[in-house]
Amino acid sequence: MSSSQPLGGASRAGRLLGPYLDRIIKNAAWRKHSALVSSCKSVLDLLESLSDSPPDTTSSLAGLSAADADTALRPLILALDDASSKVAEPALDAAHRLFSLSLLRAEINDAAVSGESAPVAARLIGSVCACGAMGEESLELAMLRVLVAAVRSTAVVLHGECLVQIVKSCYNVYLGSQSAVNQLCAKTALVQILMIVFTRVEADAVDVAIKTALMADVLDLADKNLNDSNLVQAARNFINEAVGGDEVEVSEEKLWQGEVGEADAGGMSKIREDGFLLFKNLCKFSMKFAAPGENPEDPLLLRGKVLSLELLKMVMENAGTFWLVNERFLGAIKQYLCLSLLKNSALSVMSVFQLLCSIFMILLLKFRSGLKGEIGIFFPMLVLRVLENVVQPSFLQKMTVLNFVEKICQDPQLIIDIFVNYDCDVDAPNILERIVNGLLKTALGVPAGSSTTLSPAQDSTFQTESVKCLATIVKCMGTWMDQQLRIKDFSPQSSDMDHSSDNSSALNAEEGTNMDFDLQTDTNFVFSDAASLEQRRAYKIEFQKGISLFNRKPLKGIDFLINTKKIGGSPEEVASFLRSATGLNATMIGDFLGERDEFPLKVMHAYVDSLNFDGMDFGEAIRFLLRGFRLPGEAQKIDRIMEKFAQRYCKCNPTAFTSADTAYVLAYSVIMLNTDAHNSMVKDKMSKSDFIRNNRGIDDGKDLPEDYLGPLYDQIVKNEIKMNADNSAPPNKQASSINKLLGLDSILSLVNWKQKEEKALGANDMLIKHIQEQFKEKSGKLESMFYSITDTTILRYMMEVCWAPMLAAFSVILDQSDDKAATSQSLLGFRYSVHVTSFLFMHTQRDAFVTSVAKFTYLHCAADMKQKNVDAVKAIMSIAIEDGDYLQEAWEHILTCLSRFEHLLLLGDGAPPDASFFSASLPDLDDKSQKSHLAANLKKKGNALQNPAVMAVVRGGSYDSATVGANSAGLVSSEQINNFISNILLLDQIGSFELNHIFAHSQRLNGDAIVAFVRALCKVSMSELQSPTDPRVFSLTKLVEIAHYNMNRIRLVWSRIWSVLSDFFVSVGLSENLSVVFFVMDSLRQLAMKFLEREELANYNFQNEFLRPFVVIMQKSTSSETRELIVRCISQMVLTRVSNVKSGWKSVFTIFTIAAADERKNIVLLAFETMEKIVRDYFRYITETETTTFTDCVKCLIGFTNSRFNSDASLNAIAFLRFCAVKLAEGGLVCYDENDECNHANGDLSDSNNSKCKDNHIYFWVPLLAGLSKLTSDPRRIIRKGALEVLFHILKDHGHLFSSTFLINIFKSAIYPILKEPQIHDDYQVTSEDYYEQLGEEPSNAEIRAVAAGCLVDLFVAFFDVVRSQFMQVVEILSSYIRSPYRQSSSTGVACLLLLTEHLGRNLSETEWRQILLALHNSAASSFPVAKQVVEAMNKIEIPSRFQSYSDTGDCSDQGSVLDDEEDANMEKTSYAIVKLKDHIAVLFSIIEAIQKLYEAHRKAFSSAHFAIFLSILSSIASHSSELNSHTTLLQKLERLCSLLEIPEPPAVHFENECHQNYLKLLKKMLRDNVPVPEEICLVSLIASECQKMLNIYLTCAGYESEKQSTDKELIKLQRIIPLVSSKREELAARTPLVVLAIKALSELDGDAFWRNLKPIFPLLVGLLRCEHGSREVLLALSDIFQSSIAQVIKHRL
Repeated sequence: MSSSQPLGGASRAGRLLGPYLDRIIKNAAWRKHSALVSSCKSVLDLLESLSDSPPDTTSSLAGLSAADADTALRPLILALDDASSKVAEPALDAAHRLFSLSLLRAEINDAAVSGESAPVAARLIGSVCACGAMGEESLELAMLRVLVAAVRSTAVVLHGECLVQIVKSCYNVYLGSQSAVNQLCAKTALVQILMIVFTRVEADAVDVAIKTALMADVLDLADKNLNDSNLVQAARNFINEAVGGDEVEVSEEKLWQGEVGEADAGGMSKIREDGFLLFKNLCKFSMKFAAPGENPEDPLLLRGKVLSLELLKMVMENAGTFWLVNERFLGAIKQYLCLSLLKNSALSVMSVFQLLCSIFMILLLKFRSGLKGEIGIFFPMLVLRVLENVVQPSFLQKMTVLNFVEKICQDPQLIIDIFVNYDCDVDAPNILERIVNGLLKTALGVPAGSSTTLSPAQDSTFQTESVKCLATIVKCMGTWMDQQLRIKDFSPQSSDMDHSSDNSSALNAEEGTNMDFDLQTDTNFVFSDAASLEQRRAYKIEFQKGISLFNRKPLKGIDFLINTKKIGGSPEEVASFLRSATGLNATMIGDFLGERDEFPLKVMHAYVDSLNFDGMDFGEAIRFLLRGFRLPGEAQKIDRIMEKFAQRYCKCNPTAFTSADTAYVLAYSVIMLNTDAHNSMVKDKMSKSDFIRNNRGIDDGKDLPEDYLGPLYDQIVKNEIKMNADNSAPPNKQASSINKLLGLDSILSLVNWKQKEEKALGANDMLIKHIQEQFKEKSGKLESMFYSITDTTILRYMMEVCWAPMLAAFSVILDQSDDKAATSQSLLGFRYSVHVTSFLFMHTQRDAFVTSVAKFTYLHCAADMKQKNVDAVKAIMSIAIEDGDYLQEAWEHILTCLSRFEHLLLLGDGAPPDASFFSASLPDLDDKSQKSHLAANLKKKGNALQNPAVMAVVRGGSYDSATVGANSAGLVSSEQINNFISNILLLDQIGSFELNHIFAHSQRLNGDAIVAFVRALCKVSMSELQSPTDPRVFSLTKLVEIAHYNMNRIRLVWSRIWSVLSDFFVSVGLSENLSVVFFVMDSLRQLAMKFLEREELANYNFQNEFLRPFVVIMQKSTSSETRELIVRCISQMVLTRVSNVKSGWKSVFTIFTIAAADERKNIVLLAFETMEKIVRDYFRYITETETTTFTDCVKCLIGFTNSRFNSDASLNAIAFLRFCAVKLAEGGLVCYDENDECNHANGDLSDSNNSKCKDNHIYFWVPLLAGLSKLTSDPRRIIRKGALEVLFHILKDHGHLFSSTFLINIFKSAIYPILKEPQIHDDYQVTSEDYYEQLGEEPSNAEIRAVAAGCLVDLFVAFFDVVRSQFMQVVEILSSYIRSPYRQSSSTGVACLLLLTEHLGRNLSETEWRQILLALHNSAASSFPVAKQVVEAMNKIEIPSRFQSYSDTGDCSDQGSVLDDEEDANMEKTSYAIVKLKDHIAVLFSIIEAIQKLYEAHRKAFSSAHFAIFLSILSSIASHSSELNSHTTLLQKLERLCSLLEIPEPPAVHFENECHQNYLKLLKKMLRDNVPVPEEICLVSLIASECQKMLNIYLTCAGYESEKQSTDKELIKLQRIIPLVSSKREELAARTPLVVLAIKALSELDGDAFWRNLKPIFPLLVGLLRCEHGSREVLLALSDIFQSSIAQVIKHRL
């Protein structure tokens, strides 16, 4: 060998191998390693003769031929196969260099092959892997180095089992090496190898960028000793050396890449096939368990298991999107990794559990869209069972779970996805709900009375971590909501919380859990909307309700599910539900299937028919049947189920038994055997022979073979037929003592505690098989689709689930714990809860959170405050600033806290209390002296104890009490004062700037928010002012500030704000404290002056609304000072801003109207003075905006007419009304659009709303005329008279300006009410004296009504052509006068009616005349009942006997001077009856007079129908008079009573005489004038008939009785009391003209007429001759008729 030539020749491979072969030769033992030495020398010789040859793809070494390459590598294989480390070590170094420099090229599929036929590279890798078994530490490291280099090399491609062997070799070093360094390096090598392999899998290429393994991935969880810093540094150096070898440029190194990247026939490239195989083997490595009989927790086995899980964790962390899109890899996760998690979940080793949680978290964060079903199973198994275990948890295990929950809660989208895909999925568990409830259980701690292994410190740690998790959950909800809505970032910052908050980005970097944004590529991933999810959620809730009902009452549960269409109604569908639904109680299923009702029986048949027993052993078939339910306890139910089972089994297995009866009996026998063998209560067990004997002859009389029954017996005895356990568990509730804390009973009652705590799962084959079946079932369902949502509405449903547990947890921690971290997290949770619930308009939940925080401020009991309570005050202020737009009603709690906080600040600063402002008794002190005085009081305990304000605050009270300490009793100790002073100092952390900032910030609130803010501030202010001991004005002053801040808002918003403020100012303005009232009034005045600076357009109502508080206070205030102040304020505002006043006029006039009726003269005069100035100087502004303004002005003037202090003011007011009328007539007012309709606002003129006005000024006439009309009913005569005159003068002077429609409406609404007759109820049974006195007198307005009636007629006559349509109404009104029970009114009516006919008689139509006559007729008829009522009343009155005796003797001078009460009442009734009867007669007299005048004046205008009415009226009156006089007893009684009362008696006789005489005279006139009458009326007959009646009346009075006349007993009785002769003589004298007129009328009849009527009349004439007469006129008249008429008849007829 030349000295210039390097060892190994000129080739690159030779130059590398030469030195290492030389070292092998030198280290080899000549005898032991002779073959090795010889091989090395021969190879050296060969290499020296070779140089680099052209590239050869079949060669294993670059630059050499295939044969030379095989020869050159053989010594290395021999050295590695030798057991000596001296020769193996150089060989390993050579192999490392070959792999690092990519000189070795090969594609190796299996390194375990041996023999000369095997590829040399494969044998080399196999030999390298075998070195790890030598136990030499140096060789182990060298082997690891070689293996890493081999895998990393791009020239050597390792496939399949070769990779598996390499990984196993590294495993062996980690598990078997005695060196800790080697163990850690082996683990590092494994991590690096897997990173290389799976990086290539992701890229599907060999040449990829390889990252060096991080030491964070290598830290050992199984053996903490390996985490020593020195060991870690050694491992870091090792991996850097193994990965960072020198590389040379080899042009052939890329030759293999074209092959490895190609896909094989299976659809995946070899690289990915290798990754798939390696991943599967890693999962298998992690599932290695100890053999039966060995220690299941063998340390070596556990180390290997932990290593496998750590490697799997690392692989999953680095997995990319390929794992989701590739079905095989995703299937591998489901098939192998999930199975590994399942089998390892039963281990109690902490490191294994932590790794399982880590791996599961990665699956959850990155692969949840493809593993929906698996996650739904593993989450309860791994996480929830530990989280819900409160009593006996493992501290480390639960802390792991809490950390797990905290980390997943930091991903907002993950929390949303969990709720959407599980809590809204009917086939999935309620994961989020159970997480939150589990955290609540943990936060509440161990229930009282329960034994636990936890120390107090551990329990406190659990509470802190659990509340931190809950806060993180609600925080991520808020973050997700803000992201979706792109609103401002809501990030509450607090220096106190920095130490407890985690950096999510750091977590993602550490765990490798960056959110996978390529999830949409997954075929199981779909977007959904909130509506569909709401339906799914509602469906699930209702479905679970049905299951819960089924577990209590199966029949009702099935009916509910069918009725709600959750399941079908057919037996087959119900049976399918019973088989597949989760959560059903197995016992209840059995009870339902055993029912004998028709439908359950059909369901049981369908259930059994759905099972396939084909080919099953009999015992196996029974087990299969009972897998889904528990047999009922009733024998009949079991019998029905077994009967159907036997039928089904025989159908599936026709050759099994002769008949179904055999199967039925055997099935029943098997059930009995199972109970006998496995029931501990049964002492004497059934033997096999007994079982066989019991089943003899069951096969159609034959025995079943013993070799059939024997194995069946053994099978049942050895393996019990077990039914599924009852799924229902009693709820686990916390102790009531904790629930009562802070009123949490109602909150905790909302939490679903019905999830049972799951026990540790055993990794048995049956369980694994069952869960794998669940995987398959879920993967085939449509609900396995993974949903995503962007609609924030989903948060409402989430908060409905979470809010109650969160509120309970935050409240308990904040109340019970003083740990700063825990309380800070609770407050943070409260803030985010308020943020979410406020924005989602969840009012109840929002108010609950805000109220809780407000209570925890302890501002209502300052002596007990702590730092956490001050932090709660800060939280309240932050909520007010950050979520003010959505707080709505919750503002009240916040503002209450601010009010109390400001009160404490004032006490701390020594400022004077507000009570000093309100109390007039307190001396006026200088502000500075008061402040210093009170500050000194706080510093001196003795003085502080004497300060009522401080004592009240120190004493404290409940949160809901309006006044702190007001209702509390007891003394305040010095210790409480000290605590209070120290707590006041704590509040210095919050300055007044933050307090005032909230109110200044109100300008930024939206429209709804500012209204809610003002409404809440009003409530708080009201509670402050109503305090009986310590009234305050803080909120009141803030309200004024708020009004100023927000006055420039749009009017729509401002009107809503003022609506609230006005109600508040009204309430405060009616306070009894005048200081408060004056303050409010002055504030209102300032606001109003500022508001009136803004111009208002027409038809708006803002000013009126703004001034409304003045109006209401003026109406309701009982304080004259307040009313006077309001009048002065309004006067100032109006006179200053008169040009800007528009709609405000209404309020102004309303206030002045109220002032006009005030009891204080100065208020009335002050208001009228202003009113006078307005009307005189600013009248044109009144009607600028709307009609109602003038209406209010008129009402106001009318109001001043009622002034009782100054008659001049009343008269001036009426003068102003006339002035207004003149202005209207002149047309000098501002008008509306001429096309507008006259929509009269006044209710009295509502009938005119549909008419068109011919002049727009008509708008203003309406209130004026209506007001004057109302004034006519004023109690003062001068006002009534003046108003009436003004009203009719206006109408008469200006009526021509009105349209016919309007004038008619004026009649209806303004005139008719004046003339309306007051209602009188003629009830003579009433005993009230005042009532009779009232009714016995003429009404007070009779004079006005009389004048009004005359004015009405004048006005109607003047405008008859325009208002002729009102003729009937006018006549009706006049007839109502006539019908009046009062004589004056009746006379007025008759006179006006005659006046009407006098002026209009020529213009009236026949119909109108008929209306007049009918009105008279009806008036007469309507008055007849009055006489009847008088008669009935008098019949009930008895004359006292003493009065009768006086009457009999005619001496009343000795009459007693004193009467008893009953007699007085009777006499008063009598007086009233007499008056009524006299008035009644007068009314009828006036009607008769009217009839006569109408006949005389207008006879030619009447028709026959009219004359018929004439006759009817007089005839009815005459008949009525006779009926009245027929009551002789009544008349005699009235005569005696009138004598006693010394009053004239009613002219009953005269009335009767006049009626008949007038009737007869009219008949004679009509006959004489030959007027037309209806055919059915014969005037002669009527005359004869009337004469006959008159003669009968006279004869009766004279005492003449015909043969047919019976004796009147009453008359005889009266004749005994009153002398017959004297009374009859007087009556006969009165009736003489009557009978004389009748006789003359008869004599005036012509001969034929007289002859026709002579027969009934002649006896009466004869009777007259027999009677005694009081006058000779009767006899003379008789003589005449006999001489003339009767003589003529006798002469001509006889």
